[in-house]
Amino acid sequence: MDRLEEKKKIILDVIAGEFYVPMKIKELAILLNVPKFQREELHYVVNLLESEGKLVITKRGKIMLPEGLEEKNEKMSSDFVEGIFESNQRGFGFIRMEDGEDIFIPESQVHGALHTDKVLVKLTSQGKGTQNSSSNAASTRLKKEGEIVKILERGFQEIVGIYKKSKSFGFVISDNTKFTKDIYIPVERSKGAVTGHKVVVKITDFGGKNKKPEGIVKKIIGHINDPGTDILSVVESFNIPMEYPKDVLRQVEDMPEEVPAKDKAGRLDLTGVQMVTIDGEDAKDLDDAISLSKENGIYKLGVHIADVSNYVTENSPLDREALKRGTSVYLVDRVIPMLPHKLSNGLCSLNAGVDRLALSCIMEIDEKGKVIGHKIAETVVNIDRRMTYTAVNKILTYSDEETCKEYEELVPMFKLMEELAAILREKRRTRGSIDFDFPESKIYLDEKGFPVDILPYERNVATKIIEDFMLIANETVAEDFFWQELPFVYRTHDNPDPEKMLKLGTFISNFGYGIKTTGSEVHPKEIQKLLVRIEGTPEEALISRLTLRSMKQAKYTTVSTGHFGLATQYYCHFTSPIRRYPDLQIHRIIKENLRGKLNEKRINHYDNILADVSAEASRLERRAEEAERDVEKMKKVQYMSRRIGEEFEGVISGITAYGIYVELPNTVEGMVHVTYMKDDYYHYDGDRYEMIGEKTGNVYRLGQTVRIMVENTDKINRTIDFSIVLDEEKR
Repeated sequence: MDRLEEKKKIILDVIAGEFYVPMKIKELAILLNVPKFQREELHYVVNLLESEGKLVITKRGKIMLPEGLEEKNEKMSSDFVEGIFESNQRGFGFIRMEDGEDIFIPESQVHGALHTDKVLVKLTSQGKGTQNSSSNAASTRLKKEGEIVKILERGFQEIVGIYKKSKSFGFVISDNTKFTKDIYIPVERSKGAVTGHKVVVKITDFGGKNKKPEGIVKKIIGHINDPGTDILSVVESFNIPMEYPKDVLRQVEDMPEEVPAKDKAGRLDLTGVQMVTIDGEDAKDLDDAISLSKENGIYKLGVHIADVSNYVTENSPLDREALKRGTSVYLVDRVIPMLPHKLSNGLCSLNAGVDRLALSCIMEIDEKGKVIGHKIAETVVNIDRRMTYTAVNKILTYSDEETCKEYEELVPMFKLMEELAAILREKRRTRGSIDFDFPESKIYLDEKGFPVDILPYERNVATKIIEDFMLIANETVAEDFFWQELPFVYRTHDNPDPEKMLKLGTFISNFGYGIKTTGSEVHPKEIQKLLVRIEGTPEEALISRLTLRSMKQAKYTTVSTGHFGLATQYYCHFTSPIRRYPDLQIHRIIKENLRGKLNEKRINHYDNILADVSAEASRLERRAEEAERDVEKMKKVQYMSRRIGEEFEGVISGITAYGIYVELPNTVEGMVHVTYMKDDYYHYDGDRYEMIGEKTGNVYRLGQTVRIMVENTDKINRTIDFSIVLDEEKR
């Protein structure tokens, strides 16, 4: 048998095998351990087999047996699923499935899989319906069990943890408590680390049932007591790049400090138009500016966005690095930018008093908030003033005399902005757009990185104006390109899962609220009505958060399937190319279209790349959000660690069989564990605790205000323990 026939036989044997599940060629390469430099040959063999009719490649790129053999293949594959393993500290784990039917993996069936590994699972039990009576309406859940039969791809290649030194070796305890095994480090591979060092470890051997994983210290982050080491550890654990490669830095070095005259040629000159940026005090990457005028009852709103794509050209080192990062990451004490500072804070930033290149969406809007005309153009702008939310809020909310005088020439435009923003907001409200107005946390650190204060960061009239104007620009651009039927990246938000909406409806009925559904669907207007009804009530924050958790996550897609939360069919991210890659990507498409260069070849090019760009951008967005949440939780635990024994008033934000969650006004959340319950007995029925003490009974419900004492904090698991402080007469 020659070499080619041998390779064909290997592939066919795998595809016809008992454990095979239809997969893409990249996954097949991983399964067959084909190195990257040989994958072109794998493509050739697979395409050859397809041309011979011995296998088929589906529209989604999945490789499977052809018709006739396919039935057998499907039957075998129905008992097997691929998924990401999510481990538990106690040894068992789950495969989280998109349809919500998670697969339980008992400890005895894990077979060496580690947290986040991609695995092949054989279903050992299809499960059966079970009645869950924890709410007024019983719900049916399907519980499946499985056995991991193959590890397809390791989730972790590197681990961040604390190094512990022994006499002849060392070991690393992972920061991620779901990675339950210590990693053995030979002393010669420790890089000189000492006990207490936070390190990045590359795993060289994943071990087995009776053998620990083994690794090599790749990087020493710092000692656990050094300021900033904690946040750097989170950054490293999420594999977020901080340093830029040399080729990126060289590309940036060659760029000018200011916009060259040749780059301004052929653009619409808006340098004489009055416009401002409005951002937070600390913002340095200013990527959007606003102009506004009104004539004959028509508002002329200009949303001018930094033309980053002029400098970050396709497939350049800068572009490849931006795609790799996906988004800027905003942590408590730093920003990890998508683009180097020379661009994000300099040449691309719409700084006041200097010419900058922009991509502008100039809209004509009537007094009902309808966009009756628009123009998208490459422009040159020159910002009049760099405004802050605080200053604009002082002008519009408080008519602050000193601030109004300082920005006297701009005050009429700010008042016009407030007028138009109110019209746009009312139009969105009428169609059912949902506005979750959560107070975000603002954490203040001392010079050593320790949190000294945590305050809720509230939106004001100025922040809402900018939100309103960015939303209308994003909608206008998305609708324009949808009807042109050109390749594009949309921001979509699918309708909520009917079962989750049913559970939400059951829960809010305890507070006297309800949600109307049509069949199994809910209209965003019903969610909006609920949020209006709960506004100002003690349970507002709780129900708002539970409602948000009941909805699906927004994502980037190449098809405009609509945005449920905004109650619109057309939406994209156009307004932040300095800090989001999808915005930068669609700027390129828009500019090619404006220049008449979007020919068939370029359309095919974008058709080929945009699905992967969208998926990767969605993944990296989630990574950034998780890192931001992780750092915030860590700093909140540090803050409360110095307040053990102190009492606070909070609202019950969650109830589980293990205890009740309480959220404080500063957004810190902790748990009153059953071990901290002061009464002798308790009864948990899914939505409340009924406390029965020797002297009196207490009932604790969601949304109820309670007084708590801080009992303990756990910096590793990032949890805070509270206890209920009973009234004097109830003790």
